[in-house]
Amino acid sequence: MRLKEKVAIITGAGSGFGEGMAQRFVAEGASVVVADLNGDAAQRVASDLGASAIAMEVDVASAGDNEAMVAAAKEHFGKLDIFVLNAGVTHKNMSLLDVDEAMFDRIGDVNMKALFHASKHIVPAMIENGGGSILATASTAGLRPRPGLVWYNASKGWVINACKCMAVELAPHNIRVNSLCPVAGETGMLADFMGEDTPEIRDKFKSVIPLGRFSQPRDMANAALYLVSDEADFVTGVAMEVDGGRCV
Repeated sequence: MRLKEKVAIITGAGSGFGEGMAQRFVAEGASVVVADLNGDAAQRVASDLGASAIAMEVDVASAGDNEAMVAAAKEHFGKLDIFVLNAGVTHKNMSLLDVDEAMFDRIGDVNMKALFHASKHIVPAMIENGGGSILATASTAGLRPRPGLVWYNASKGWVINACKCMAVELAPHNIRVNSLCPVAGETGMLADFMGEDTPEIRDKFKSVIPLGRFSQPRDMANAALYLVSDEADFVTGVAMEVDGGRCV
């Protein structure tokens, strides 16, 4: 019960890493706002979790949706202790010259601007509560980028740096800010990361991961649990690699 009586918001929690985090957080005693662009997926996860969770259809790129998300957490559960910005998008693995402006803008809105929008409401709620923990899902792509995902890689590098900057500025308010850096995972975005999903391409990607597999939702959930718990109350500004040795 490492998150007993804690209240968390997790974006992108309707599937993949976010769903794994929501499941683990509730198992450890937290109440969770399951936020996702896919409202049906959010509702499915929240229903599975029972009374400790509520579902919200949220576009993290919308300032209004971010405000409503924080208001819902306070209305239903009374406060906000933890915020996990897990929602993200990528472009298909391709030449940087082939990514159109609309996709570039969407990556910026979801992977970068969402943190700006959320902070406007998350930070005041946490200051009111005496502190809290903010966690963003970044990527090994933000630390050791490879060709084919230039603009996605750049957005995740931005997230890592933004979290470090926030960690320093918000430390006097007892708000810790960290990021997670997974390697490619078994999620809906995997095919886009690889360009196409074939056994041969999967083997190629796995070959650069020393532990020999893709990341799983449980890997991210376990790491997230530690970083947002009181066990990590002296850990801030960290970009934790959860990547099977990929960045070594």
